[in-house]
Amino acid sequence: MDEDMEDPLPLQQDLTCPVCQLIFTDPVLLHCSHSFCRDCLQKSSQVNKKCPLCREEFEEGHAVSNRALSSACETFQRQVSSRQSKQRFPGEDTCNLHLKPLELYCEKDEEPVCVDCVTLHNTHRLWSLKEGAPICKRELGFKVEIFEKKVDLYKKTAHRLKNAMEYIKYQASQAEKQIKAEFVRLHEILVAEEALRLKALSTEEDQKIAAMNELLALTNKGIVDLKALIDSLKKEMGNEDLAFLQKFQVLKRKAEWTTEDPCLSNDSLLDMGKHVGSLGFKIWKNMQTHVKYYPVVLNPNTASPWLSLSPDLSEVKESPERLTAPNNPERFDPCVFVLGAEGYTSGKHKWDIHVGDNPKWVVGVCKESVARKKKFTVSSDRGVWAIQLSKGVYTALTAQREQLQVQERPEKIRIKLNYEKGEVSFWDAGTAKHLVTLSHEFDEKVFPMFGPGLHSTPVVLVPGKVAVHT
Repeated sequence: MDEDMEDPLPLQQDLTCPVCQLIFTDPVLLHCSHSFCRDCLQKSSQVNKKCPLCREEFEEGHAVSNRALSSACETFQRQVSSRQSKQRFPGEDTCNLHLKPLELYCEKDEEPVCVDCVTLHNTHRLWSLKEGAPICKRELGFKVEIFEKKVDLYKKTAHRLKNAMEYIKYQASQAEKQIKAEFVRLHEILVAEEALRLKALSTEEDQKIAAMNELLALTNKGIVDLKALIDSLKKEMGNEDLAFLQKFQVLKRKAEWTTEDPCLSNDSLLDMGKHVGSLGFKIWKNMQTHVKYYPVVLNPNTASPWLSLSPDLSEVKESPERLTAPNNPERFDPCVFVLGAEGYTSGKHKWDIHVGDNPKWVVGVCKESVARKKKFTVSSDRGVWAIQLSKGVYTALTAQREQLQVQERPEKIRIKLNYEKGEVSFWDAGTAKHLVTLSHEFDEKVFPMFGPGLHSTPVVLVPGKVAVHT
């Protein structure tokens, strides 16, 4: 069979149907010993029942399945398919070009080659398979080490992400409590305001009705008196002429009515404009005394873990212990700073900070790209424009560290930012005395910056004034 497979043509001829000239499919055998595909025989004998080769007649149903021939055809086709597959796809250990064993490794092309491939790789460094495998394993070993470290990094990142999710839930719960508490407070104020306005309405209603009742009583009394006078005059007018005329002068004087006629006064009705005119605006205007506006509030996501912020984000001071917070990119650590919640890329802005008797602080502005995860020198050439108090000395934090001449210790520092003009000026907010102005051509977003120092005295943002203009 192997010899036949080397030259399959003679065997293929023996296994070929004489009608369709293809390998037999479901072959059948006639009495004349000739074989055909079952379909080919049926198609060729539709007119007369004769063998397509020798023309010998046969009867319907006398053709029998040739199982031996069918088995031989199936075996032949399997071997032909296997041979073709081997020719098309050489073995993994064989060179595709020369069909020879792969015995060498090319370092440059990073692939095994056969001895006949040497001329194609004559400028490359070749190794034996035994020498090339360790080189590749060593290279992949470095990759494995890197990936193992990366797996550890991913695990730590996953842990931090889970902690961050828990922190987000904590932030949401705290914010929800504050929102609900603020709405309860404002609702109580509105309820009290409602009660005052309803009481004022009720008081005026009672006053107007009381005045109206008094006027109504006078009117009813006038009706009674007039009726009595009318009856008296009619009775006198019914007397005889002489008697009537004798009393005429008296009756005429009696018939005079000097009482003023009752009528509604100009302010007898309710003052509806006072009670319901622009009601929403009046309520909102009165709310000013119960709410605070801060030009700047703190961003807790930037706060150092050693800083503690008030719930309304208007105060910051040292925390007695390091707080648990995600190490997100915005957060300062290890530097002890916190930024304002809003950054500026244009316009004029102003805010006051109450520093009180805090012995050490830094206030000013910084660019958005200022370093967050490493210690740095706070200076204008590092993207920070600020002043500080340290050891009783006030200093403008420029590259030259300009000392400020301050005669009286300021309790409040005012910062004015003019973005377009490129100026940050610092003032004593209590005396309106100018301290220093730092200049720079801003080219990115800048944020208010606060460093309260590690001290229990808080740095407090001062509420701004609210004015309603109509």
